[in-house]
Amino acid sequence: MQSLPIAHPSVAKATAGVSLPLAYSTATLCWLLSAGVYIAAKWVAPEMPPWALCFWRLTLACAILLPIVHRHHGAMLVLVQSRAIEVVAIGAIGLTLCQGMIYTGLNYTDATTAGIIMALSPIMTMVLARYVLGEPLGVWKALGALLALVGMVVIVARGDLTALMRLQFNPGELWIVGSAFCWGLYTVLLRRSKFAIELLPMVVLLLGAGALAALPLYLWELFSGERSALHANGLLALAYVAGPGGALMYYLYNRSVETLGAGRASMLLYLQTVFVAVLAYLFLGEGLHDYDLAGAAFIVAGLLLATAIKPRQRTVHVA
Repeated sequence: MQSLPIAHPSVAKATAGVSLPLAYSTATLCWLLSAGVYIAAKWVAPEMPPWALCFWRLTLACAILLPIVHRHHGAMLVLVQSRAIEVVAIGAIGLTLCQGMIYTGLNYTDATTAGIIMALSPIMTMVLARYVLGEPLGVWKALGALLALVGMVVIVARGDLTALMRLQFNPGELWIVGSAFCWGLYTVLLRRSKFAIELLPMVVLLLGAGALAALPLYLWELFSGERSALHANGLLALAYVAGPGGALMYYLYNRSVETLGAGRASMLLYLQTVFVAVLAYLFLGEGLHDYDLAGAAFIVAGLLLATAIKPRQRTVHVA
């Protein structure tokens, strides 16, 4: 989940001499573990408020990974000293807000629906990159974004045209849309920042920054009387989102980027949506609604238009 993987622009090429089956298996396991976070978050929701879950997941994942990157502590410290505000801001957008919004939304909607909406994040990234980075959008990407937007509206309105006309939406889906937007903005800002540090140490820094940004929201929950009351199931869920679904998932994503390259590793993100639906069916008893299927069809069509169709290169004839 972010929920979610960490996109990083500095790793662009696959490592030579690496077994592709092993590399793809690593990436697939990464997205399976990431999908499990949706299930665990839905499971633990009655026992743990969303911002508490966000704070403790980020804090524990950072603590687990920090010793692994001990060789990079010097470079990490230099980056924090020179660009602390930027690191905290990007961590707050991409990890704190993105995850906290998902956990809040899961109080009101299915994990399956949340997984489908989060598939919008690459489209949102393309649109935001047009305005933040000045990257060309193009006709096909624009049409793809429009189709994906239609799919999002279908899901948020739950296929009810009258609810759409009355602007009556389920708050859960709106929280998840906000999370997808934060993820897209985070990806664009991280691309623009071009931090001169390796991927995994950067992940650890952003996890720490995200935990720091989540602390005031966590304290606000405590002062508001929303306290955690974890039992055995809740403790297991927290252990999962911090360990296998947190530290290990981020580490595996780092390995998949090193072996497959950032582009191919990120494209496998769409496996997460499938895994969420399967796991939600097996562990939560959820099913796909008609509006989920209709919205997913528009989103998939939009993604295909935006990513699969390449603009035709003009040939210039010199006389």
